[in-house]
Amino acid sequence: MTTKRSGFKSVETKYMEERESLIRSLGKLDRRMFLKVSAAAAGAALGQGLVTPHSFQPVKVAYGQTGGQKGGFRFAYISDSHLYERKLNDRFVNALLRAVDDVNAMDPQPDFVFYGGDLAQLGQPKELELGAQILKNLKAPMRIMVGEHDWYFDLGEKWRELFGPPQYSFDHKGVHCVVLNSVVEKDFWTARKLSPMDRMKTVAGLDNGVQSPFSVGDEGRAWLQKDLAKVPATTPLIVFSHSPLYKLYKPWNFWTDDAEQVQALLRKFQNVTVFHGHTHQVLTNRIGNISFHGFLSTAWPWPYAPEGLPELTVQMGRPDPFNPQDGCGDGSVQVLAAGLADKVYNLWNRNPVTVRASYLTSRGNKDKPANAVLTSF
Repeated sequence: MTTKRSGFKSVETKYMEERESLIRSLGKLDRRMFLKVSAAAAGAALGQGLVTPHSFQPVKVAYGQTGGQKGGFRFAYISDSHLYERKLNDRFVNALLRAVDDVNAMDPQPDFVFYGGDLAQLGQPKELELGAQILKNLKAPMRIMVGEHDWYFDLGEKWRELFGPPQYSFDHKGVHCVVLNSVVEKDFWTARKLSPMDRMKTVAGLDNGVQSPFSVGDEGRAWLQKDLAKVPATTPLIVFSHSPLYKLYKPWNFWTDDAEQVQALLRKFQNVTVFHGHTHQVLTNRIGNISFHGFLSTAWPWPYAPEGLPELTVQMGRPDPFNPQDGCGDGSVQVLAAGLADKVYNLWNRNPVTVRASYLTSRGNKDKPANAVLTSF
C-alpha cells in the first residue's frame, strides 16, 4: 500500500528544486537577480550539507595598515574559480557567488577588483560567459587576467571577445600596473593532431609531461620592455601574472620558464610587487627588489609543492576533511604609497591572514604573520 504524503518534500527533493531554480536564474543574472540567486545558492548548499550556515553572509575583511604612509589605495581580488558549465557543476558557481558577495560587502568599496585568471575549467565559451555574467555584479570596477584554463580550448578567441586583450597596463594613483599573459606554451598539439578539447585537457592536467612550461614568451617580453620604457625607475610598479614569475615546481607548471628574463626587465625599478593566481594558496616570496604574493582560489586549494616552499611563505595547516572549501577564499590588498603592499588572505571559515610589506622587506624579521587556524566550536 502506498501512503500518500501530500506536501511532503525530502531534503534531497528540496535541494534539487532549489538547484534547478538557481541554474535557471543564472541565465538572466542582473544585480537584482544576483541577490536572489545568491540567497538561493546558500539554501541549496545548506541542503546539500556542503558549507557552514554563514557561508553567504558578508565576511568582514581585516584591512592592512598603511604603515604611516600617505597615499596608496586598496583593491580586492578573486581568483581561480574553475567554473564548469552550469548543468554539470554548481559547487564552484556557488563559491564565486560567495566571493562576489564578500567583495560587495566591503565598506568602503575597493578602488577596483582584480580577477586572477582561470575563470573557466575547460575553456568552454559557456563557462566563460557564465563567469562574466556573475562578475558583472561586482560593485567596484573590475580588471582581469587570463589563466591557462581560459585559453587553450580556442586559443583565446572567446576570452578576447568577452574581456579584450590578454596583456595591458594602466596607471592608478601614481602606481604603474601591468597585466601579463604568463601562460604561453609552445605548440605541442599540431604535430600530435590533438583536438581543441584534447589540447585543453592536456594543459589542465598535472604531471603529464606533454605540455611545455609556461612562459611570457618573446612577444610578451618585447611588449613588456616597450611598456616599461616610458616609466621612470622611481615609479612604484605592480605586475599581475597568472603563473608565479619565478620557478617553483615544474611538473605542476608552478613555473614560468623565462622568469629570469622577466625579472631582469623589472630590476631597474625600486619597488616591484607581483601578484599571481594559479597556485591556489598562501604563498609569499621575495627575490631582489621584487615581492611576490599568490592569490587564493575560490574552487580548491592545491597542496604545497613537494620540492619545498618559497622563502617567507606562511604555511597553512590543512585540510579540514569536513569542509570542502577549506583553504579557499578571496582577499584584499592595501597598496602603500611606495608601491609595496599589505596582503590580506580572507580564508573562508578561518581567521584572515595579513602578510605585510614589512615582513617581506625585512626578510621575515618583522611582522611575521600568524598561521591560519581553524575556528573552534
